[in-house]
Amino acid sequence: MGFEFTAVFKEAAEGGFVAFVEALPGANTQGDTLDEARENLREAVGLVLAANEALAEEELGAGKVIRERLRLPG
Repeated sequence: MGFEFTAVFKEAAEGGFVAFVEALPGANTQGDTLDEARENLREAVGLVLAANEALAEEELGAGKVIRERLRLPG
């Protein structure tokens, strides 16, 4: 399953870039170059999604669980 988010990059006063995804709290990072910030943000988003999935699995415990795709209009 693929995801698409809007990444935000801002030049930092001390040099480099800060990067984050507004729709995904915790997905933020930085890089010396825009390319480095992009790559670091991809990694940060993956880590946040994996951590959220692990927490959800832990909280679900035993019992019936229904999973279905949720599509949002673009």
